[in-house]
Amino acid sequence: MKLTFYGATRAVTGSAHLLEVNGRRLLLDCGLHQGKRKEAFERNRNLLMPADTLDAVLLSHAHIDHSGNLPTLVKRGFRGTIYATSATCDLCSIMLPDSGHLQEQDVQFVNKKRARLGKNPFEPLYTVEEAEAVMPYFQAVSFEEPFRIDGQTEVIYHGAGHILGAAITEIRAGGGGGARRIIYSGDLGRPSQPILRDPWPLEPNDVLIMETTYGGRRHEGAQRIEEKLLPILRKAVPQRGKIVIPSFSVGRTQHLVHILHKFWKNGDLPPMPIYVDSPLSVNATEVFRRHPECYDEETLALLARREDPFGFARLVYVRDVQESKALNDRPGPMVIISASGMCEGGRVLHHLAHTVGDARNTVLIIGYQAENTLGRQLVEKRPEVKIFGERYTVRAEVETINAFSAHADRQELLDWMAGALGRLGLVFLVHGEETQSVAFLNELTARGVKNVIIPHAGQTWDL
Repeated sequence: MKLTFYGATRAVTGSAHLLEVNGRRLLLDCGLHQGKRKEAFERNRNLLMPADTLDAVLLSHAHIDHSGNLPTLVKRGFRGTIYATSATCDLCSIMLPDSGHLQEQDVQFVNKKRARLGKNPFEPLYTVEEAEAVMPYFQAVSFEEPFRIDGQTEVIYHGAGHILGAAITEIRAGGGGGARRIIYSGDLGRPSQPILRDPWPLEPNDVLIMETTYGGRRHEGAQRIEEKLLPILRKAVPQRGKIVIPSFSVGRTQHLVHILHKFWKNGDLPPMPIYVDSPLSVNATEVFRRHPECYDEETLALLARREDPFGFARLVYVRDVQESKALNDRPGPMVIISASGMCEGGRVLHHLAHTVGDARNTVLIIGYQAENTLGRQLVEKRPEVKIFGERYTVRAEVETINAFSAHADRQELLDWMAGALGRLGLVFLVHGEETQSVAFLNELTARGVKNVIIPHAGQTWDL
């Protein structure tokens, strides 16, 4: 049995881990690297594993840093099965083509500049059509229902509580040495968050591959969302400001809408329109409505009372591109929720270009921002940023609310592991910047956990 790490090692994007077991080659996720445009493009294009030798992909969830390079995998000859929960399949059916659309748009923009310089054009990483070609390889499976890869390898998906359909992957591998239990956390959610069920608690295992996005940090409590968000909303009204919220289309947008729905219901929402301006977010919200099997009891109770957790007066979902452009010409106050969450593409870039230069406006960051992204530059309060290759002076206020995070923090990761701490084999820490992974390694070591490893990209381990 072997395990090779290809992505999300000492970094938070590009998840891809190859497990070789019982003569099968199983890829745990196949995500896009994000960050410096040129570097990320080259890493995404140059797959390090031979795609046509893979038997299956075990996909944890639909976020692009976990699923977004599946079209490249198929382009390079993958003909196996992509196993995912039903909700993840539905989300990928809209998210992968959307990613292909953004790839085409980005290349079109870059090629205009290259043409002026007399340089050869780039080809997109993949197109919308190539993204759509991935879907026939998907096979939907249910939570807590084991499925077999072969006679000796069984897989179970447990709820991860991260986004709709997100799974913790458990692999039970038999063979001559006896059964072994390998668990891959994927992205681990937080307990007691709205909409989704809490994560499945970790059980003893032989090999654990777990995320450490916030391995060295504590989040603000959920009550801080209301405490910080309401004043930001109220401040915008007298100064007729716009609040631009870059938000991940899947999970984060629905969480935010759920909170705003609560404000509206309680009469706390200031008098301003709320726009969700992202076709992907709109489509993703429709997918949310189709998968109540992922909901917690509170959300199920809302549905039983025929309340819509994703809709209320003053909330407008924007699909049309002309309507999106018109928002930039309208005076505030207003809230614009738009993708992408790290400000790396999509309509939010246009809204930021029109708002960052005005001190009346606010950019509200509610999610993790990877290194070298525009979102990280805004969080770092840089006085000037580049959008579409042009420099903009940042005069708008930049606010952050960390309590929205869909990733477990240091203590929540430890709590998740609590029932298995004394009965762990090898522990591999992935999906975290090096400082976060090292901090969590130190936490585990202090609790007596041995054999904790932070792998480097390309490293292979005999298990």
